[in-house]
Amino acid sequence: MGILWFILIFISLTGHGDAHGPDSCNHEGGLCRVGNCVSGEYLARYCFEPIILCCKSLSPTTAET
Repeated sequence: MGILWFILIFISLTGHGDAHGPDSCNHEGGLCRVGNCVSGEYLARYCFEPIILCCKSLSPTTAET
């Protein structure tokens, strides 16, 4: 019965809202974090809404040439 609850929670998190997943977050220069973004970062979107956030740096990154 415990595994059933785990599966239901996982499906709920992955199918909720505008959650895009960690691959999309990392591809756009963000990091998935649990709970809150750290100092110097802002919430860009959700990796798995509402618990795992996609945080991006406030300062723009420079591209290497």
